[in-house]
Amino acid sequence: MKLISILQYLYLGFAALFLFDGIEKWNNEGYQAYISLFFSALAIAFFFFRKKFKKRFKDRGKL
Repeated sequence: MKLISILQYLYLGFAALFLFDGIEKWNNEGYQAYISLFFSALAIAFFFFRKKFKKRFKDRGKL
């Protein structure tokens, strides 16, 4: 269970990395930045999904 909480914040790290890469590519090339920005948004979505899933899994035994 501890691994899931670590991976949850790892997604935010990847989001920051892809966001930085997208901004760098936006300033230089422009059209290739969309892929990095898409992966950044996807990593943020995965972060919130994992957070919700972790809470749901934790509350599962309280029924």
